Amino acid sequence: MQKIRTTVKIAGKDYTISSYDDEAYVQRVAAYVDRRMEELNAATRLPSAQLAVLTAINVTDDMLKAHDEIRRLREEVNTLREENQALKREAGLK
Repeated sequence: MQKIRTTVKIAGKDYTISSYDDEAYVQRVAAYVDRRMEELNAATRLPSAQLAVLTAINVTDDMLKAHDEIRRLREEVNTLREENQALKREAGLK
């Protein structure tokens, strides 16, 4: 598989990203980062290096919360499956 080079714009600057993901996905990721940087810049007015670090922290926070929610939902699905199987056994169903 060959890497795809995609040019994106983040915080008004062009970056060339080399990735195995398709261009649309890379653009989506860049748009998310750009939007988060714009939001934080409007709220804080930090120098660009500090803004980049704060954005990385916020994006990582989003990711970890999403991972936690996925884990919670998987556990809930497993519990519901077990309850469903128990109810089927009680009803004499397989």
